[in-house]
Amino acid sequence: MAIIPGLLLQLGLCWKTISAGQSSPTDASGDLNYELPTSNYETQDNITSEPTDILFQMVRLFLKVVQPHAFPEDVFREIIQKKFEPTVDYEKVAYYEMGILICVLLGLLFIILMPVVGCFFFICRCSNKCGGEMHQRQKKNGLFLRKYFAISLLAICLIISFGIFYSVVANSHARNRVRKTRKLANSNFKDLRTLLNEPTEQIKYILAQYDTTKDKAFSDLNNINLLLGDKISEHLKPKVIPVLDEIKAMVTVITMTKEALENMNSSLNALSDGNVQLNRSLDNVKYNLQRSLSDPECSTYPVNETCSTIGMSLSQLGINADFSQLPFVDTELANVKNILRTNLDDLVQEGYKSFNEIPESIGSQTVDIVADVKMTLNTIGSDINNITQHIPIQNMLPTFTGYINNTESYVHYYLPRLEEYDSYWWLGCLIICFVGSLIVVFYYLGLLCGVYGYNRHATPTTRGCISNTGGIFLMVGVGLSFLFCWILMTIVVLTFFIGANVEKLICEPYANRRLFQVLDTPHLLNEDWKYYLSGMILNKSDIKLTFEQVYSDCKRDRSLYSAFQLENLFNISEHLSIKERAGSIGNEFENLNIKLNIVLMDAAGRKALQDFAECGIDKIDYNAYLAQSSKYPTKVNLLSFANDLEAKANQTNQGTLAQSLKRNAQDIKMIHEQQVVPMIESQNTLNQSVKTLQHINDGLMEKVTKILHSLDSVQNFITNTSSVIDEEIKRYGRTIARYYEQYMYWVEYSITEEMAACKPVATALDSAVDVFLCGYVISPLNLFWFGLGKATVFLLPALIFAVKLAKYYRRMDSEDMYDDVETIPMKNMENGNNGYHKEHLYGIHNPVMTSQLYH
Repeated sequence: MAIIPGLLLQLGLCWKTISAGQSSPTDASGDLNYELPTSNYETQDNITSEPTDILFQMVRLFLKVVQPHAFPEDVFREIIQKKFEPTVDYEKVAYYEMGILICVLLGLLFIILMPVVGCFFFICRCSNKCGGEMHQRQKKNGLFLRKYFAISLLAICLIISFGIFYSVVANSHARNRVRKTRKLANSNFKDLRTLLNEPTEQIKYILAQYDTTKDKAFSDLNNINLLLGDKISEHLKPKVIPVLDEIKAMVTVITMTKEALENMNSSLNALSDGNVQLNRSLDNVKYNLQRSLSDPECSTYPVNETCSTIGMSLSQLGINADFSQLPFVDTELANVKNILRTNLDDLVQEGYKSFNEIPESIGSQTVDIVADVKMTLNTIGSDINNITQHIPIQNMLPTFTGYINNTESYVHYYLPRLEEYDSYWWLGCLIICFVGSLIVVFYYLGLLCGVYGYNRHATPTTRGCISNTGGIFLMVGVGLSFLFCWILMTIVVLTFFIGANVEKLICEPYANRRLFQVLDTPHLLNEDWKYYLSGMILNKSDIKLTFEQVYSDCKRDRSLYSAFQLENLFNISEHLSIKERAGSIGNEFENLNIKLNIVLMDAAGRKALQDFAECGIDKIDYNAYLAQSSKYPTKVNLLSFANDLEAKANQTNQGTLAQSLKRNAQDIKMIHEQQVVPMIESQNTLNQSVKTLQHINDGLMEKVTKILHSLDSVQNFITNTSSVIDEEIKRYGRTIARYYEQYMYWVEYSITEEMAACKPVATALDSAVDVFLCGYVISPLNLFWFGLGKATVFLLPALIFAVKLAKYYRRMDSEDMYDDVETIPMKNMENGNNGYHKEHLYGIHNPVMTSQLYH
């Protein structure tokens, strides 16, 4: 028992600092993502569940009932500190082992008493005592007792069969698992060698990622004109572009004003000429109509009424609008044309161009600073390479490799012996299970022959051969039980004591990590060291480095650096100096002075805008133009007048009068088409131009003033943008430095959390203790003694019921029909002391009556 904790401690120390390279991805902020290459390990982290696990759990529940005490940490510490000296307080050990010791004592009592009882039983039977006499006393409840004994024996045999089955399952499970030990060991050693080879490759990968980081930083430095220039442009754009857009829109308005003024002059000119010509044409039509109305036919009834109506409507043939009072806008047009001599559109484009050239200006002013930063980044790359070469992990690898080689040689040397011993164990357990099975088979055969061969009409002395054979089988089973059950119980006691203690003192405390807490007791393993691991690995025993913490960290797949607190040997954070180095990169941009030369609009452009606001379109009488342009050219619609005239001509006698009226109607239509319609189009053009100018004039002075004010404000803002530029330069410098910071934080995280992750160490320890020792050896061993012990214990009631039941199956030498005749001594009657033969006394001479009474 004392060797097992020492073995566990040795396992923990042999693999205490071996690490694994299985990593998890790290997503850094920004555009750069780093991820250490992952490794695939063969060894499973957990044991695969099987249907037989419920049997092992049943045994553990039984052990909790037998041994309910908690793990004796104080006793364990005392034993280790005193190195198993006789001065250890073994009363505490006995108290903890009370349940197991009671079971062992009961087993020893069973082992001692069963051979003694069996010896006396056989002697007694040979003396025709203890049921050895082949005579059966008949009882009134004999039928019930026979069935009761048979059913009880059958139930007990089933329980014994289950126990033997548990032992067979445990034996098979142990054999199958031990065969997998070699594969499990090879898998663990392969994983350990894999993780030993990984740190070097991971460091190479980490160093290679600096080239990626540097390339990204160099790319940003090469594009500083775009990255920094665009940022500065983004600050200026909300103020500069709207002003330029407003000026550009105002240039469009000036052009529209010129076009509207030109349209007004041309429309007024066309309307004035058209008005004179239209008035002349209408006078001619009126004259011709008056001549037509002087026709004699107009004096006759009813034509005279039509002629009278026509004559009265001639006053409607006249012009309605007078355009001669509307002045031309030559002065305003001349002012606008004079403004347009200054090419405002080109000036606006120059402003856009000046703004868009900000990146080029910044690129030309930052050539020197870019070269200095590139040199700094190259220097940092060399420093990182030097730092990674001093990480303690690499210095420990040769020692770890030696541990692995020695351990592997040791395992492969003893593994064939283990397999050989397992074969002996398997064969021995098979023989033991066969012995138990042989006993219960005789009981089953006895029950089968007894039940099958039993004849209810036969008397005890006339029972059949099959029934008698069943009774003999039962007695053979009884004899084998006495012969072997104490041997079986001896095996049960030995395996129970070993298996139960290992389960309670190693497997269970290892699973709940109480065993680690004992080993982590200060000054336990070495009186001079407070914490054994820290004294052994870090040479600083005051640092709290415990077995439990190392195992837990490795179980969570943390790196060797964090699990073993190697920062106490080599502080990677201090050597990387992330803040200091990043600050040196940012300081390169501190003294950078960038000047922007942006001119949005020169003095000529500003004067042109001011002149446009004072060009005179605000003095035009727009209402007068709109009033005349909205009038119809004539007093009456000439087309309607002509149609009405034709209708009235049709009311006459279709003579010369009608023809003259129709000819005049056609003339009126021609006047409408050739003169009135063009005038209407000119009026519409005039009306639209006037409305356009009116809209342009609405708040023109305020708009121009606002544009000029905004222009001055933006120009002043551009002149005083040093704070904005400085802020963007600092932000850009922090961006370049952040690439380095991002990489360095990833380097620190990878080394402290990911590189050489030690999960395979925890897996190897679990494989040695939890899987091999507890899962492959102790769990089957416990199930074996549990099943065999149950079968052996129930052999005791089985042999009792078998002895009782055999009387009902075996052929007797004599029989009687009384229940309990205490007043008639059998021996006296047999000896003939009373002068009567027993057959006459019991009425056996009458077979019919005897059979009836028996049944």
